[in-house]
Amino acid sequence: MKVCVIGSGGREHALAWKLKKSSNVEGIYCIPGNGGTLGLGENVNVSLKPPFLDLINFVKQNGIDIVVVGPETPLVNGITDYLSKEGIKVFGPNSEASMIEGSKVFAKLLMKKNNIPTADFEVFDGFESAKKFFESHSDWVIKVNGLAGGKGVIVPSTKEEGIKFLEEVFVEGKFGDSGDKVVIENRLEGYELSVFVITDGEDVKFLSTAQDHKRAYDDDKGPNTGGMGAYSPVPFVSKDLIDKVMKRIVYPVIEGLGKEGIVYKGVLYCGLMIDKNEDPYVLEFNCRFGDPEAQVILPLMKTDFYEVVEATCDGLLKKIKFEMYERFATTVVLASKGYPGDYEKGKEITGDLSEKENSIVFHAGTTVYDGKLITNGGRVLNVVGIGSSLKDSINIAYSRVQNINFDGMFYRKDIGRKALER
Repeated sequence: MKVCVIGSGGREHALAWKLKKSSNVEGIYCIPGNGGTLGLGENVNVSLKPPFLDLINFVKQNGIDIVVVGPETPLVNGITDYLSKEGIKVFGPNSEASMIEGSKVFAKLLMKKNNIPTADFEVFDGFESAKKFFESHSDWVIKVNGLAGGKGVIVPSTKEEGIKFLEEVFVEGKFGDSGDKVVIENRLEGYELSVFVITDGEDVKFLSTAQDHKRAYDDDKGPNTGGMGAYSPVPFVSKDLIDKVMKRIVYPVIEGLGKEGIVYKGVLYCGLMIDKNEDPYVLEFNCRFGDPEAQVILPLMKTDFYEVVEATCDGLLKKIKFEMYERFATTVVLASKGYPGDYEKGKEITGDLSEKENSIVFHAGTTVYDGKLITNGGRVLNVVGIGSSLKDSINIAYSRVQNINFDGMFYRKDIGRKALER
């Protein structure tokens, strides 16, 4: 089979790497891919703008069997709908189902309708009404409605900070169409947890748990990023908690979408807050693998990933016996100086990036120029360690980091530490 992976980050390198492991896959194309995916197949520059005509032509001309979509934007923009109409199989939900991430308002109203536990909220479409409400609820969280690359949420520390954010949304138009509305919701207390499942709209397979590290610097300081590291599975999460998540959140949201005539096919990422009573509440849903969570979940997958992808597309997921290795994985993100703000590109990367028995280096912001591997993004590399315990996986990842370098490189030195302390 021939497979096409859409996207250019560490998540997409991990997807292509895992698909390459399958005896069913003979050819991989990455659009546009990065410096790491070059070693797995062919990187191709094809327009990913709706109605995706260039992509459809490329897929047909090259006899590609399945398209696997990494990022959320093409999914929300209807890549699955357009390709499916042409008889092309796509691993990823259609545009209606992807609204679970593409619109915070859609997701919150869906949860309310189906009694799925989430924070109390109000929706606003203008500055004055939102400002008036926030002035009396200044300890609440503000989220823009649409996709904003992880920058559309603020947990304000002061009333002034929250009002300034509302001005950026409604008055300055900082978020464009994504800021047509905001959700202002009650701030939940507890610890955050990511739960990943795969579904074909009827059957659901639990994948794993993970914890991301969003802040740029150690001890959760500095600005929010796309993620500076992650580990999986989360060792202190009980089977009882997973059962609660499946019964109270996962099954009801798939069934709730079904009642609206929406069949959800693909990965569902549940971003949760777990309170002191070990009860789960939804912070957000995402319609795809997380990044960098995919980089620690996919290496632990025992089942042939291509077979999972194909069965999901065909509505035959119930026939798959799904297994994960009983191990732990940790990834440390190596970032460019200045990230998540302005950063430099074009720095040569040196060191050992080869795959080992217990570690992998997934590329994110890299490219090859004049035969040299150089930086081409804010998050540059994902160094993954795999071990029999969380501590082992952390040590293996950090040991490999010491042998990699580029000018301005920085990384967090506390990935997974809170879990070990807990």
